[in-house]
Amino acid sequence: MKALICIGHVPDTTSKVKFTDGDTKFDTTDIQYIVGPYEELALTRLLDIKDAGTEMHITAINVGNAETEATLRKALAMGADEAIRINADPTDAAFVAKQIAEVYKNGEFDIIVTGKESIDYNGGQVEGMIGAFLDLPTVAGASLFELEGDKIKMEQEIDGGKQVLEASFPFVVSAGKGFAKEPRIPNMRGIMTARRKKLEVIEPVEQKNMTEVIKHYLPEAKPACKMVSPDNVEELVRLLHEEAKVI
Repeated sequence: MKALICIGHVPDTTSKVKFTDGDTKFDTTDIQYIVGPYEELALTRLLDIKDAGTEMHITAINVGNAETEATLRKALAMGADEAIRINADPTDAAFVAKQIAEVYKNGEFDIIVTGKESIDYNGGQVEGMIGAFLDLPTVAGASLFELEGDKIKMEQEIDGGKQVLEASFPFVVSAGKGFAKEPRIPNMRGIMTARRKKLEVIEPVEQKNMTEVIKHYLPEAKPACKMVSPDNVEELVRLLHEEAKVI
């Protein structure tokens, strides 16, 4: 089995969010980048299946500039066999999906795995667009991923419960919470061998951007807590009605 795992290069969750260029771009000054949490779960599950005896070659892929190579090396340290970096700024979801789809066409992969969303933009669009570009069935936000013979059994959380899905190769799946129990932490041996693993850099194919960022906004600051005397029920009701607007 040949798996293509899409690796997100995202800011650490403790990062302080700021914007530049008239609030149209994220300010990357002093930002620490990590592998996206959902992508960590996706890669971990593939590695678990491989460790259980399934013959699998795992290729990590990222669309990004040279600074994303450290994140790809982290994926290699976790256990991916090789990595590909598409040398381009990931301008929008359609652009990213097109690059990954073209690599798939040239690599004869059996499956494409992504995280269900990046934790910076939370778009959740890339896996569906990859499936559309390649005309492949797509499962979004899988919470279970089990290999059963030549098929994959998956679960999705839905309103009021879960649904069980089964798919034959090839297909696209995005990993949600529960895809793996805990993300794998690279050990010293993995870190050392990652330096020698292949990391190929290729140029992007042409793809027109489908979206444009007009402006980013930070959430409004939360107001100070208001204390109400337990004897003043009328004031409490008024605040809940007029300010909190919950009644």
